[in-house]
Amino acid sequence: VSMETKDNPSGLEAHLGYWLRLVSNSVSSAFAEKLGAQGVSVAEWVAMRLIHGADVSASAIADEMGMTRGAISKIVDRLAARGLVERSPQPGDGRARILKLTAKGARLLPVLAALADANDAEFFHGLPKADRTALMRILKDIATRKRLKTIPVD
Repeated sequence: VSMETKDNPSGLEAHLGYWLRLVSNSVSSAFAEKLGAQGVSVAEWVAMRLIHGADVSASAIADEMGMTRGAISKIVDRLAARGLVERSPQPGDGRARILKLTAKGARLLPVLAALADANDAEFFHGLPKADRTALMRILKDIATRKRLKTIPVD
């Protein structure tokens, strides 16, 4: 129970959100650095992961990632320019395009997934497996209750 009063507000460290932000920013920053060494941004990694194994449109990726179609178009353009993603016509719709990983993109994806695994290990290896499982369950529960957009990138 907080001892907060009007004249003595609770400190930052008393809030779960403070600790979540601190850890999240650190995990995200370290992951972005690892991906950057491979020439890929976090948004590009997520897009590649969503494209992998699915016939998906840029608008579907935009919906999943909670980004505008224009922003996704730029991400896909960058991936296509590097030969990681290709666009092909959607059957039955001459204007729509389906996104697919190229062979080069498919070879890079496991490398990037290993970086994601290494990043998780770097930050969470000190937690017993039961605590990692509980933390995942708690965070998923919060996301579900708050109806937060989740991206299936496992």
